[in-house]
Amino acid sequence: MSRLAKKPIVIPAKTEVSYSAGVVTVKGPLGTLSKPLRPNVKLTIEPGLVTLTAAHEAPETPILLGTYYSHIKNMIEGVNKPYEKKLIVEGIGFKADVKGKDLVMALGFSHQIVMPIPADLKVVSDKTGITVSGIDCEKVGQFAAEIRSKKKPEPYLGKGVRYADEIIRRKQGKKAA
Repeated sequence: MSRLAKKPIVIPAKTEVSYSAGVVTVKGPLGTLSKPLRPNVKLTIEPGLVTLTAAHEAPETPILLGTYYSHIKNMIEGVNKPYEKKLIVEGIGFKADVKGKDLVMALGFSHQIVMPIPADLKVVSDKTGITVSGIDCEKVGQFAAEIRSKKKPEPYLGKGVRYADEIIRRKQGKKAA
């Protein structure tokens, strides 16, 4: 069994957790999130606490307990304080702008890259980078990863899109004879 899942999850004030028909729903000041649970996992909601236990003894159940513990904890944190990922756009002529519901990026290609912004995310671009925020940890991380994948940072000059806390190992270029 997962060491994490042995501990109960604390529910903060102004947050409601409900479980019905195999779906966990978390309501908070910023919004509502829901996620289906497998029948192997049993969820118990007590005043101020959520506890996960194994419903059936199957080989994948201990793994699922730790996974669902993390999912539910992320959902509770997300409806109280939004998740945020910062990306840095680095390179000459590289820029990103939010136009309406689209993120428009110039990343050194012959064309601009246009990405539609998901409805439940907030994207802000400034002179040096992009900030993606929202209540769902998975959607924030996924959209930030999709932005980064359009032009990954290269090791010689460091040009491209990278996370703000990411460190790029630089390589030495060609030496002059």
